[in-house]
Amino acid sequence: MTYKVFLVEDEVAAREGIRDHFDWKSAGFELCGEAADGEIALPLIEDTQPDVLITDIKMPFMDGLQLSKIIREHMPWVKIIILSGYNEFTYAQTAVKLGVTEYLLKPVNGPDLEQGLRKVGALLDQEKNEREYLKLLRDQVNDNLPLLREKFLLRLALGGESSLSAIEQSEQLGLDLISKCYLVILIKLQPVDGRLLDYPTSQRVEKLVAGLVGANPDVLLTRKDMEELLLILKGDETEQIVQDGAYLADLIRVEMEKAAGCRLIVAAGTPQQRLGDLHTSYAEASARVNDSTEALDGVELQKLDQAALKQFLETGVSADFDAFFERSIRPLGEAVLRSQMLKHYVLIDLLLSAAQVVSDLGGNVDQILPEIHHGDAYLAGIQTIDQMREVTRRVLTAALAFRESQVFNDRAMLIHQAKTYINRRYSDSGLSLNEVAEQVNFSPNHFSAVFSAETGVTFRDYLTGMRIEQAKKLLRTTRLKCAEVAYQCGYNDPHYFSIIFRKNTGLTPQQFRDASRKEKNRVQS
Repeated sequence: MTYKVFLVEDEVAAREGIRDHFDWKSAGFELCGEAADGEIALPLIEDTQPDVLITDIKMPFMDGLQLSKIIREHMPWVKIIILSGYNEFTYAQTAVKLGVTEYLLKPVNGPDLEQGLRKVGALLDQEKNEREYLKLLRDQVNDNLPLLREKFLLRLALGGESSLSAIEQSEQLGLDLISKCYLVILIKLQPVDGRLLDYPTSQRVEKLVAGLVGANPDVLLTRKDMEELLLILKGDETEQIVQDGAYLADLIRVEMEKAAGCRLIVAAGTPQQRLGDLHTSYAEASARVNDSTEALDGVELQKLDQAALKQFLETGVSADFDAFFERSIRPLGEAVLRSQMLKHYVLIDLLLSAAQVVSDLGGNVDQILPEIHHGDAYLAGIQTIDQMREVTRRVLTAALAFRESQVFNDRAMLIHQAKTYINRRYSDSGLSLNEVAEQVNFSPNHFSAVFSAETGVTFRDYLTGMRIEQAKKLLRTTRLKCAEVAYQCGYNDPHYFSIIFRKNTGLTPQQFRDASRKEKNRVQS
């Protein structure tokens, strides 16, 4: 790929020498413009949108440092190469603080300029690849978004998420869960004339209900199993949400039953003020729907050992699959086969956990785990424990095979292990490079060099970036004090946290929180 360069140099001979005697094309660049000082250059740079700026430091009107500061603020993606004389060390220090990419001493010869540009080009190539990779990940997430939302809402209603975790995940899934009170409505499908409930009928009812509530941002719909649908209502007042829930339940019961082709039993739980208590409303609605049917209370779901599944995917081998299945899946036994919902939950958990491992290692989830888009079809085919075993085997061994294929890339595996450890421990203020290096059996110096080379950032910058991102989430989604946010993100000194946060975002934590609230209010209005 050819990158665009803009040249700023007040000495005519030097500027023309660089412009006319350097082979831009062979180095992978094109010169898109030039100027004699920063003031003249600035509007031209805004028009041409270069990838690289080459500028002298000492120039009249607007010098190279002033120009670099403005470009860094308004066009942060532009890479800056500073040209400076030997006696301008103070300027060089300022340039480093501004985040310039390369620093070349004048007079600049062809080989030095080519070497500097090639370094910049390699950095631009790396950033381009990272953007493409992130876009691929976003596309994969968007493709799987309905499945992720369904699983998340189900866990939420069954009490499988804390309030903080639920709010964080809902933001990532594009769901607005923050409200003053919540209520659950359960819809149970019952066939008429002694017929068995079939899948097309279940799908038809779900589409009819979705059509009824789809335009309402305060009603979230998910499928519990083939026989039951789940609605989560949000509201500002307890009395109002009870009235809204009763009206909606009656509407579904009377109007939807005519078009559904089956009988609908609809009941609501009591309103709850805390998101973490939503499972209480669900349990009450479930009991009211059918007192004679034993409700699935969430205990069975916990029998699927998430920690064991994650450990098997990260460190297990295919030869150990049978032992893992007997230990972690078979104990669910008849419960999995008897409950469509539990069967759905177990398979989706397996799929998403395997997909996460593949994605973290840079794999194409669609190619390696095509089952991710056909969960319902696989569910329909599972009638015996042996069929459950084979579906589970296909999913997990595919993920393990891809993981093993990456072992040959020692550096990639090391970075994956290091990032996984950092992601778990970022809230520990004592987390250090030495500790992470020990986890991957490297010396601190060697690990530091490998981490920087593979990720493009230092260990400290990566850890700081992760902590700042977590802080931004907490500031947007909770009412924790800024000092409490600092402690939860690994900073024992709230003042130091504020300095680091401002350095990375341009805002203090409180300013960021205020700006987020204003933006949310603007979008809602």
